[in-house]
Amino acid sequence: MSFHGTPCWYELCTASAETARAFYGPLLGWSFQDAGMEGFAYGLAARDGAMIAGIMEPDTAMPEFWMVYFAVDNCDQSVAKAKVLGANVHRAPEDIPGTGRFAILTDPQGVTFGVLQPLDGQEGTAFDQAKPGHGQWHELHSTDPEAGFQFYAALFGWSATDAMDMGADGKYQLFAQGGRDIGGMMGMVGMEGAPPHWLPYFGVSGVDAATAAIPVAGGKVLHGPVEVPGGAWITMALDPRGAAFAVVGPR
Repeated sequence: MSFHGTPCWYELCTASAETARAFYGPLLGWSFQDAGMEGFAYGLAARDGAMIAGIMEPDTAMPEFWMVYFAVDNCDQSVAKAKVLGANVHRAPEDIPGTGRFAILTDPQGVTFGVLQPLDGQEGTAFDQAKPGHGQWHELHSTDPEAGFQFYAALFGWSATDAMDMGADGKYQLFAQGGRDIGGMMGMVGMEGAPPHWLPYFGVSGVDAATAAIPVAGGKVLHGPVEVPGGAWITMALDPRGAAFAVVGPR
């Protein structure tokens, strides 16, 4: 089975890893440790022993945001193909000892994402739609979601599945990898001022409780809780330093 195009890692770029740990730890049941990279502080978040996400404090001032990494069979070939498809390379392919080979790109609409060729073809444990605390859904907010879908479909082999009419908000296009729905794409209606971005959804065991906890811990609820097709509930939010994320699960 090929894991090509499967979400495989989540990475928070923040100026305060301490604030991130204090917020996401109780909310998502994460525990933390240092990755042990020489000369570079990089934190790891885990749930029940499964690695979920990285927390990176950049050397220079950057926006606070979550980045999604997608697994690829061959990092260098995928980056070359992405460039042909109109992507820009933010960080060229580079090895991570003990992990694999990665690169950071922006799609033709300016959305940042990562690709990772894991060692030994291992898919990783970050994405699991059945377990709380893991990544469960991925939403592309794009200035041109139709062009965005064509780009990612060509790069990762994703297929379009259901599409929902959201009225003034346009169309919400679901996409699948390997026959499994893993996310949706939509336009920027109602998000004036926000850059186009990937929004990760992390699973929780109770969306009402998580939604109530977000402002208490210093975050901000943007939308929700609302029910979505399939019976799950979601809430979109900002963490205490302004990085956008969402939670999904039963009410």
